[in-house]
Amino acid sequence: MTHVTPTRPWLSSYEPGVPHAFAPSGLTLPDLLRRAAEKYPDRVAMSFIGANTTYGQLYQNAQRFAAALRKMGVRPGDRVSIMLPNSPQFVTSFYGTLLAGAVAVNTSPMYTPSELEHQLNDSGSETLVILDTFYPRYAEIRARVPVKRTLVTGVHDALPFPKNLLYPIKARREGTWVTVPFDERVLPYAKVLASQAPAAPSVNISTDDVALLQYTGGTTGVPKGAMLTHGNLVSNSEQARAWMSDLRDGHEVTLGAIPFFHVYGMTVAMNLSVLTGATLVLVPNPRDIKMVLSQITSSGATLFPGVPTLYNAINNHPDTPRHDLTSIRACISGSAPLLLETSRRFKEITGGANLVEGYGLTEASPITHANPIFGEHREGSIGVPFPGVEAIVVDDEGQIVAPGEVGELWIAGPMIMKGYWQRPDETAKTLREAYGLTWLMTGDMATMDADGYFRIVDRKKDLIIAGGFNIYPREVEEALMSHPAVMEAAAVGLPDTYRGESVHAVVVLKPGMNATEADIIAHCRSLLSNYKVPRSVEFRTELPKTAAMKTLRRQLAQEAREAQQTRNAQKQAKSA
Repeated sequence: MTHVTPTRPWLSSYEPGVPHAFAPSGLTLPDLLRRAAEKYPDRVAMSFIGANTTYGQLYQNAQRFAAALRKMGVRPGDRVSIMLPNSPQFVTSFYGTLLAGAVAVNTSPMYTPSELEHQLNDSGSETLVILDTFYPRYAEIRARVPVKRTLVTGVHDALPFPKNLLYPIKARREGTWVTVPFDERVLPYAKVLASQAPAAPSVNISTDDVALLQYTGGTTGVPKGAMLTHGNLVSNSEQARAWMSDLRDGHEVTLGAIPFFHVYGMTVAMNLSVLTGATLVLVPNPRDIKMVLSQITSSGATLFPGVPTLYNAINNHPDTPRHDLTSIRACISGSAPLLLETSRRFKEITGGANLVEGYGLTEASPITHANPIFGEHREGSIGVPFPGVEAIVVDDEGQIVAPGEVGELWIAGPMIMKGYWQRPDETAKTLREAYGLTWLMTGDMATMDADGYFRIVDRKKDLIIAGGFNIYPREVEEALMSHPAVMEAAAVGLPDTYRGESVHAVVVLKPGMNATEADIIAHCRSLLSNYKVPRSVEFRTELPKTAAMKTLRRQLAQEAREAQQTRNAQKQAKSA
């Protein structure tokens, strides 16, 4: 490989209005909310199923929550786990936690009791904010975690009259109501909040203080908490703001469908909205596509950050043609690769909404790259680095490779995490000093072209090696998705006694469409080199996904290998 020195060819690809230089403001997250409340006190900050909260009200509620935490003994640096869907309580609890000087711990509502137990113990959280319907899972492990106080809330706490009274009746009738045994350690969120005056505690908060523990598998190992500081999270929101050159402060409406307990949703939906005084339309369940569609139409949403599976679901939902989605102006897709067919179809449906692929990692707060919103989109590319982001592609020795050559993507900038919580060994494996900067080693294989556009070839760990050839699943998935009957697809490697590995495709067909294994393979054969073509195809009604709607490719690979082992064992038994 040819070794070169760091350059920034992407600056020439920035669209007009995007700054070439970036300097963080030095603000903390509570500063963002305070400024929004001062500038837009009467503007709707949150809209939730008919209930509106202004910025002035949101700031007061966050102050009440902060005061309640301090009264209960929470001190600066203490961890507060938040296990809530997108809701007013999530936003209030998050900013209130930070106003108290504590550290928020995003906790997935999809966690099993054992996963919840691990995270509460690892983070040392002594406070938990949880939705009532999730409480039974916590009750199973309550005696084995360090939690001293639990604040329990319900959807009805955020609903307007009379919905707040009707919801419990409906839930009881449907068998979804959960009765929580309140005691001195398990408290009703709404009453605790109402009992406090809106006066924030006097706490000195620095941009270098940890604001959030965001748990991730990271580039190596088991789930661990990425320590994201106030400076990290504010900087990334400001970088996203700089990227959206036509964004109108105090006028935008953001659809908050992607979960805030995932840092992508937290940054590009929640924090960016607070930074710019946007109205945040809260959708508690992103899988409820009917609600997503109706909220876009009724709110006139202008910004719609999302993930590929969400856009793809809208593309293929039978109700989509009955909704007006033309208010959407810009979308940055993150969390997983955006397949070309998904982007093309979404733009048709919305009458031209700019859906562009971005890229990021939890450890980077998370966005680092995106295609220009109104400039040149290069299909299949994650775009160019945000203002203030440095990016290089390196070989195994950490030497920068020439444009067009494949290597590992490294990233530096003010949004890079402080490290992993209580994991100095894992931090050392992921952060490296070089070229005068601290780099996050992403574990993603990438290329950079002469104009500074980056392409992710694939994860190092997802690479399929067949007959000595490297196969990147994304390329196979692009071919699969171009079949007219395919709605979703994933490609994984299966052990092959001759080739080492072979490509196995897992496919979800569009409603009412049909295709056979032979059809899918023939289609791929017309687009891919022979060694990349799937040798087997499995049809499913849906693909397993994380709470952030990212396809669980490794789970699919494990299940496919187990099925292969079962088939092999059955064959051996028959021949014996």
